Amino acid sequence: MNGSRWGVADIPDLSGRVAVVTGANSGLGYVTARELARKGARVVLACRSEARGRAAVERLVGEEPRAAVEFGRLDLGELASVRAFAAGLPYERIDLLVNNAGVMAVPYGTTADGFETQFGVNHLGHFALTGLLLPRLLAAPGARIVTVSSMLHALANIDPRDLDSRENYRRWVAYARSKSANLLFTHELARRLGGSSLLAAAAHPGYAATNLQTAGPRAEGRRGAERMMELANRAFAQSAEAGALPTLYAATAPGVRPDSFFGPSFAMWRGVPAPSWRAPWTVNDQVAAALWAASARLTGVDFDALDG
Repeated sequence: MNGSRWGVADIPDLSGRVAVVTGANSGLGYVTARELARKGARVVLACRSEARGRAAVERLVGEEPRAAVEFGRLDLGELASVRAFAAGLPYERIDLLVNNAGVMAVPYGTTADGFETQFGVNHLGHFALTGLLLPRLLAAPGARIVTVSSMLHALANIDPRDLDSRENYRRWVAYARSKSANLLFTHELARRLGGSSLLAAAAHPGYAATNLQTAGPRAEGRRGAERMMELANRAFAQSAEAGALPTLYAATAPGVRPDSFFGPSFAMWRGVPAPSWRAPWTVNDQVAAALWAASARLTGVDFDALDG
């Protein structure tokens, strides 16, 4: 399939497949869940807020009455919630896990388990979720794990001495570190999966208009900054529908290779899905292995289903 002409019409039939999409109540996650459901997948919308998650299910069924979708409560900032979500899923096999949820450039804070919010939610929560669901992903032939990173990962590598930015917190640097961590996780996961039919890949939306950009300023009451983000979204961003295409491509297109990274074709900013540039540190085997070991220690999830 030529990615230069790829669109949602090219998503294959997914009848009988089970997909889990985190952060699926709005933006890229909602579009991803909707398009997978339109192709016949049973989709679990894994969301932190029960009210917003159930509203998203109702909205999606309103758009696609035949959609097989359900809500699952998942707070990636609380490892107990991650474990409860994984334990409560009634499916013996899962064909697709889309690690989409995230926070961006928020004020310094910590998760329920004491990790810096962006590192804890964007990376550690998804690391734990993937490990806990791994046996069921391995049980589904041709299953995929797609983790959503960002073109802004290029702003910063992880700091092994200060993984969650406690010593010198700068919100955009911390965000970039968490997105570099997403790519390092994908790199090491792909290596560990080896000859398995389970495929790990990554994607980013370019600059897509979602509520992610305004969440940080809104949390701090910085109305001026929030308004600037809203105006920038209108002027420069592509739609959430377009931003979700690289994720959908990585999740469903034929020929996707392990550790692939897809984004918009035009300057990593907008356009149809294409292989994307990534910072060289995100394919560093030593750094990826060190992050994996630290993540396993911090979360208590050690991916028993892999020989490593």
